[in-house]
Amino acid sequence: MGVIAKQSIRGTIVTYLGIAVGIVTTFFVLTRFLTAEEIGLARVLIDAATLFIGLAQLGTNASIIRFYPYFKEKDSEDDHGFFFWALIVPFVGFLFFALIYWACQAPLSAWFGDKSPLFVEYYYFVLPLAFFMLYQAISESTCNVLMHIVLPRGVRELMVRVGLLVLYLLYAKRILSLDGLVIGICVNYAIAALIDIIYFFSLKRIRLRPDWLFLRQNKPLIRRYLLYTGFLIVSALTTVLAPTLSSFFVTAKMGLDSTGIFAIATYMAVMVSIPNRSVTAIASPQLARAIKEQNREECSFLIRQVTRNMLLIGGLILLAIWINIDLIFHILPNGATFATAKNVVLILGVSQLILATFSICLNTLNYSRFYAFSLVLALILTVSALLLNNYLIPLYGMEGAALSNLLSYGLYYLLVIATLVPLCRIRIIDRQWFYILLLILAVFGLNWLWQTYLPSFGIWTDSILRSIVLLGGACLIAYKAQLSPELNDQINHLKKKIINLKS
Repeated sequence: MGVIAKQSIRGTIVTYLGIAVGIVTTFFVLTRFLTAEEIGLARVLIDAATLFIGLAQLGTNASIIRFYPYFKEKDSEDDHGFFFWALIVPFVGFLFFALIYWACQAPLSAWFGDKSPLFVEYYYFVLPLAFFMLYQAISESTCNVLMHIVLPRGVRELMVRVGLLVLYLLYAKRILSLDGLVIGICVNYAIAALIDIIYFFSLKRIRLRPDWLFLRQNKPLIRRYLLYTGFLIVSALTTVLAPTLSSFFVTAKMGLDSTGIFAIATYMAVMVSIPNRSVTAIASPQLARAIKEQNREECSFLIRQVTRNMLLIGGLILLAIWINIDLIFHILPNGATFATAKNVVLILGVSQLILATFSICLNTLNYSRFYAFSLVLALILTVSALLLNNYLIPLYGMEGAALSNLLSYGLYYLLVIATLVPLCRIRIIDRQWFYILLLILAVFGLNWLWQTYLPSFGIWTDSILRSIVLLGGACLIAYKAQLSPELNDQINHLKKKIINLKS
């Protein structure tokens, strides 16, 4: 995959270093020193800020990737002041939605107040947190189009998590009060945003003055940009709301204690889709360029690579989590409290696997001339998530929230694919994709048979044996059968480097 492979692998390495810090933070600090209610508070504040920035961006994140090739001169550094708009539009969006958030304080406080009064107490801290997260996201997107993702990814996945770990430890030692912890979380994201912005400005000479002559000479392009951005503003209301609905419904209907337990399960499940962040960040600009050049073969090739590799990598991660789930909760401080969400981890994990595998399809639809269709699909996603959460949570609690997530996203991506394939005439999956799916399902089945019919030798021994035999066997089969030629190439390249070092 060339640049995609190198940047993605480096980004993924950085991401998983961050995951290592996140594991320590989530499983050995949060669960030991914070109550479930305090974990829930941190989670819902960040979820609320994430929802806020998804709206306040005014579609900038996607429009940066889609329209940068139109502003940048070929074989030149000139981008006609493109990044001026990339920085100023989100600021306008932040001011607009901050006003709406302030006006909605009374009804939202009434909705959350009965079960989660602690969130109401820290309601306005969402605003500074959202502002810093907004500009961290925007600066990361600008670095993406310049094909430099490693440092911004390191800031988001590693530095931010180290900062949160320090803050939680200070709170555990009662050096910080709860007020100090919440303020510290805001400062942590402020530092991250500042580092990303400085790095972005160091990559090239950034022209922060709009090129009005270029805009006057390219009025059709500007109309397309405004139409696309306006579409994304409406679309964001749905696509950003859907992922956070479960957390908000659990908070409002079950309380912050349940939100904290649900958050721990979510942290585990999200690991399944982590590699997708690096791959999509690098593949998306390449995809946008190929769509601009109407290179259907390159688009299909990129999409098949991403879907195949994400299914394999995400599936193996999900297997690793599920094979060792009992051991994870056994090791976890206060594990018995959080083990009630065992099935939630599996359900959310499958949902994350769907997202990791097919999110590139959504990007393709958004970058194409048929992007308006994704608004209809986003509305279906949000309405289905809203109805399912409202219906399933009272019946099944946290498992109902996880099921609503899985069912709504399953339907959503099925409709995305059903729309994309006939309209863009793009081939999304290949024969190897089905072989990978069959391998993952087979290992899940073997794991169930092992646990059901073979004698137990203790939780540690069982987990280690099943990991070596089942997970190790799956990796070996995938390598020998060359289910992912790109990953095989990277493994073989690494083996050659090791051999050369030894010699």
